[in-house]
Amino acid sequence: MAVRKITEYPETVLGKAGKPVENFDQSLADLCSDMFDTMYDAEGVGLAAPQIGLSLRLFVMDCDGIKLIAANPAIIHTEGEQSSQEGCLSVGKVPAVVVRPLKAKLRAQNEKGEWFEREAEGYAARAFLHETDHCDGKLFIDHLPKLRREMVIKKFKKEKTWK
Repeated sequence: MAVRKITEYPETVLGKAGKPVENFDQSLADLCSDMFDTMYDAEGVGLAAPQIGLSLRLFVMDCDGIKLIAANPAIIHTEGEQSSQEGCLSVGKVPAVVVRPLKAKLRAQNEKGEWFEREAEGYAARAFLHETDHCDGKLFIDHLPKLRREMVIKKFKKEKTWK
């Protein structure tokens, strides 16, 4: 299909909750195909619609053996805690340590509109949480203490000027 342009911080679409996906048709299937192409091209493991400028509650991921399309995602259960490096295609992959739940249970619809639930642990759980956050208008840097968040943003802006 096609590789789309990745929307970068501080674009407005990244800070707003996406609209629910209502049409499960060929255009959605094509969009998801483009999102996978874009994610793979950028060497990411997940990509949400706001990251390509679309205000939709939709993400794709391919991480730790879990490949899926999630429309209208919600995290319905979490447990435990993990602390690990996290980055984002919309923040230039500049990493920071983020504390998140160790396990997460996702409820979403597939590209046909069928509801499903999926559990993940570790890195895949982190991807569920990170991408669902995008659908809710949150970035991983929103989970950081103010000083650390400012440092990540400063580094991202500095790297953008080098390109």
